[in-house]
Amino acid sequence: MKNRGKFLLLLGILLVVIDQVIKVLVKTHMTLGESIPVLGNWFQLLFVENKGMAFGMAFGGVVGKYLLTVFRLVLFGVLIWWISKLLKQSVPTGVLVGLTLITAGAFGNIVDCLCYGLIFSESTYEAVATLGGSYAPFMQGKVVDMFYFPLWTWPDWVPWLGGHIFFEPVFNFADSCVTCGAIYLILFHWKFFAKE
Repeated sequence: MKNRGKFLLLLGILLVVIDQVIKVLVKTHMTLGESIPVLGNWFQLLFVENKGMAFGMAFGGVVGKYLLTVFRLVLFGVLIWWISKLLKQSVPTGVLVGLTLITAGAFGNIVDCLCYGLIFSESTYEAVATLGGSYAPFMQGKVVDMFYFPLWTWPDWVPWLGGHIFFEPVFNFADSCVTCGAIYLILFHWKFFAKE
């Protein structure tokens, strides 16, 4: 149990560090809206900031942002408690790894909300942000997103989708951790959750 716990802790820390390093590099080296092609037009680093929930959805202005951040903190606490509880049982390590991916991803975006407004200057379309500034109060920071995969545009003749990009959302490493952890658990450990 102790070895699995240490492994999960190190995995979680590693994932959060990777997420934060990427975000800080993007925030301090790219202007808002700047795009860097990685694989032609199929994969780009595109710097955007997310004021609310996933895929840029907002939730009730300033009060909504506080509520969303509190909800994220509570969810993070519940995930930590659940993983700690499962560590004491004979649960497959894969289940714990999947939950750790989700937890680390959630925490990565929580850091942005809690701290980025206090430690960075505002990102603009003309200038990169700098450490040491302040653009928003505690819990009002924006989440940094950068991964963009506009794989193709639907032909105009396709109903409802014509002319739209196949995969438009811009996301970050933390979002990837949450998504990969959830997909992994659904595909490989659904029987465990069906029992739970």
